[in-house]
Amino acid sequence: MKDLLKNLISLQQADTRILQKRLFIDKVPSRISEVDEPLRQANAELDRIKQKNEAMAKKKREKELLLDETNEKIQKMKSRSAEIKTNKEYQAHLKEIEAMEKGITDIEDEILLIMEDLDNSLKIQKEKETNVAAELRKIDAFKKELQEEVGKNEKELTALKAERAQLSAAIDPDIYNLYMSLLASGNGTALARAQDEICLGCNMNIPPQLFVEIRKNEDIIQCHQCRRILYYSEPPQ
Repeated sequence: MKDLLKNLISLQQADTRILQKRLFIDKVPSRISEVDEPLRQANAELDRIKQKNEAMAKKKREKELLLDETNEKIQKMKSRSAEIKTNKEYQAHLKEIEAMEKGITDIEDEILLIMEDLDNSLKIQKEKETNVAAELRKIDAFKKELQEEVGKNEKELTALKAERAQLSAAIDPDIYNLYMSLLASGNGTALARAQDEICLGCNMNIPPQLFVEIRKNEDIIQCHQCRRILYYSEPPQ
């Protein structure tokens, strides 16, 4: 029976390590999603700034085109000045040119304001592009390291499964079925160490005489509270 308990303890240790490896591998997608989220937000903000800058650049081009068209109109109007016959028409003509020239000043002022805003916004865009690139390099390095860890855990998992198969084959089928049932109900823990008349699986007291029997490690004894199989080993130093 001591060998049976020894095999069960070894099986529990293997299952605990297997569970740890599986949990690590299963959590990889969520860990990647967690580190990707700030980058997604940063990229979304960068896209908004780019769209804003493209809109300002488009508005600047439209204003520049309007400026060119207005200048062209003024030049055509000035070239027709000699054709005007009366003084009244000439004065009206000059006022129209003056109004258009005032419009040019207004357009030029608008272009200067757009250029100033665009220049500042482009600087912010460049800073964010630099930050995003740096964050991307950091995340890529993290993902590479994580994938290496996944590969290592998968390799260890394969070895643990082979070890587990050997251990389970050496255990009586009825005891193994009991173990598996307890493993499921005990959240991955079918065995518990007994120490100082306490079950370390559920922290419940163990009757003194029962603790004496458990210390012998000769029988399958279950905790009356959590039902885990109890065993005794010297406390770690």
